[in-house]
Amino acid sequence: MMNMLKNIDACIFDLDGTLVDSMWVWVAVDEEYIRKYNLTKPDGFHAGMEGMSYTETAQYFIDCFPTLPLTREGIMEEWTKMAYEKYMTEVPPKKGVKEFLEALRARGIKTGIATSNSREMVTDTIKALGMDGLFDSVRSACEVAAGKPSPDVYLLVAEDLQVKPENCLIFEDVPMGILAGKNAGMKTCAVEDEFSKEQAERKRELADYYIQDYDDIINGTYEVLLR
Repeated sequence: MMNMLKNIDACIFDLDGTLVDSMWVWVAVDEEYIRKYNLTKPDGFHAGMEGMSYTETAQYFIDCFPTLPLTREGIMEEWTKMAYEKYMTEVPPKKGVKEFLEALRARGIKTGIATSNSREMVTDTIKALGMDGLFDSVRSACEVAAGKPSPDVYLLVAEDLQVKPENCLIFEDVPMGILAGKNAGMKTCAVEDEFSKEQAERKRELADYYIQDYDDIINGTYEVLLR
């Protein structure tokens, strides 16, 4: 663990697919939503959403499906209702993540969340998992000008934490998120997730480190990809 955390003053985490196993929720919500409104997905539909903030994704739906009888805010509200119970009752934390967060706190390393999800969903989720006392800042890409791969949300969390970007290590499960960290001038660690398995090679190309789960960091078995 020591080498990964050398000169690191803060660790900043994405939420979905990184801190918690929740990517399946959004696949289920998307499919349910598309059936409800009898929509036809265009080619590359899911790939086009990667890294977008919650707000940007709602606009993406409006752009893809102009017949939708809802505003952007209406779409977001409906999605939240559809996903909320699953997050509160069915979404588990990634293996070893609580122990890692506690180890960071013990070392005096600050922690934050920079998510594409809504801030309310994030705060309620980490509270449901008993992790709400383990983060110094929680921010959503809806609070900044652009979602990932723009660095904005990561830079906002670093500002909250009063830590220089070069002294931050970010954790992400998808290439767009890793790029956001790199664009912010931060070190990056890719996290294995079932829903980005096909992107594993690209994640390794972009990141400084790669983990299967957070036990890899505790045990010192993470992959070093520095070039």
